Amino acid sequence: MHTGSICYFMGYEWFARPDLQLPRKSARGNIPRRCMKPDYLTPELVAHVGCLARSLKHFTGRDLFPGFTGTALARTVAEAPFVVVSHGTQADPVLNYGNRVALRLWEMDWDELTGTPSRLTAEAPERTERARLLAAVTQNGFIDDYSGIRVSRSGRRFRIFQATVWNLMTETGQPCGQAAMFDRWEFLG
Repeated sequence: MHTGSICYFMGYEWFARPDLQLPRKSARGNIPRRCMKPDYLTPELVAHVGCLARSLKHFTGRDLFPGFTGTALARTVAEAPFVVVSHGTQADPVLNYGNRVALRLWEMDWDELTGTPSRLTAEAPERTERARLLAAVTQNGFIDDYSGIRVSRSGRRFRIFQATVWNLMTETGQPCGQAAMFDRWEFLG
């Protein structure tokens, strides 16, 4: 069982996953995708992390990081020793945030992660259960005891434990996605 930061994926040679179709060219030009590193302190990401924290507090009563706001909060979440990920509200929701631990765990860079439909983070047999979970979150606002099997870009399987999954909402209360965080996982096989 692994908890906290993982760092042994650094410099890992990425392998293609057949069911994950990603653009071959980076959105930022011809720079190889594995070289792309996110700037977690852009105004858009600072605002998004604010949404994560505000929504978590609204639905669970818990603070993401008590006493942190703005760029300090964005930096702290980016460097947190646990996974924080989120997706949007598309018909097939696409991931729109992953902190550094999430990028390493799923073996993706920022552009790959944020171009991935979130359903592809689970193996096909697990997707029905994942869809049921997300429907329960939509109805109840959050759950804080989810466990399930996920798969990295290279196909490495891992089980997550006691994940908190919650709805995201704008400052005006409109739904804008869902997020998850967890600090316990175990690699399988």
